[in-house]
Amino acid sequence: MRVYITGVSSGLGKALAESFLNEGNSVIGLGRRNNIEHPNFEFIHCDLKDPSFIEQFKFIPDEEGCILINNAGVLGPLKRIMDQQSNQIQEVMTVNALAPMLLCQKFLQEIPVKKRTAILNISSGAANRAIPSWATYCASKIALDRFSESIYLEELEMSRSLKVYSIAPGVVDTPMQQAIRSASEQDFSDVAKFQGMNENKQLLTPNEVAFKIVRFLALPFDGKVVHSINELGN
Repeated sequence: MRVYITGVSSGLGKALAESFLNEGNSVIGLGRRNNIEHPNFEFIHCDLKDPSFIEQFKFIPDEEGCILINNAGVLGPLKRIMDQQSNQIQEVMTVNALAPMLLCQKFLQEIPVKKRTAILNISSGAANRAIPSWATYCASKIALDRFSESIYLEELEMSRSLKVYSIAPGVVDTPMQQAIRSASEQDFSDVAKFQGMNENKQLLTPNEVAFKIVRFLALPFDGKVVHSINELGN
């Protein structure tokens, strides 16, 4: 099976790529840097801040099926909206919402829907609640959830059995979490909460989350699109 994954430079994206490779799949990783060496891994350099890359990109069908995982994401500045620049807001919405939408569109146009075809968008618990200084990030993730549910309904109307998921991976020990913990309380009032979660060892490892996701994607699809990591089992 061929698996396309964005944001493979580190964190969850890298762990997902390695997990799929260990299962014997071919992985095409999209990102700004590459830290994976494997005979079944192909790296494509891109920066999804510039969505023009997507216009030139081609998905290649595979007889055993294809999966698209939109994992790449940015938090943006941990500041109130009034203290941000307009280009910073645009960057978060482009990387987190617009680029995944365009990749999903292209995937559906170029990959025949078969039994083992799936789209997975990596969402966030921030889609379900408002967080000061995360306004754009929260907005981008709720947009991804509703988008995922909508394209599933579109495929259902055409009697095509495409799996579509939008999964919130929980609080994962990634470079994004390090940035969150480094914010000032003046800019981000919830910073102490995230620092405490790290100190109390409450963060999930990327490998733990990747293992759950890979196993979950192999299960039959029941029509529920939006999930949290806690719903995927142990």
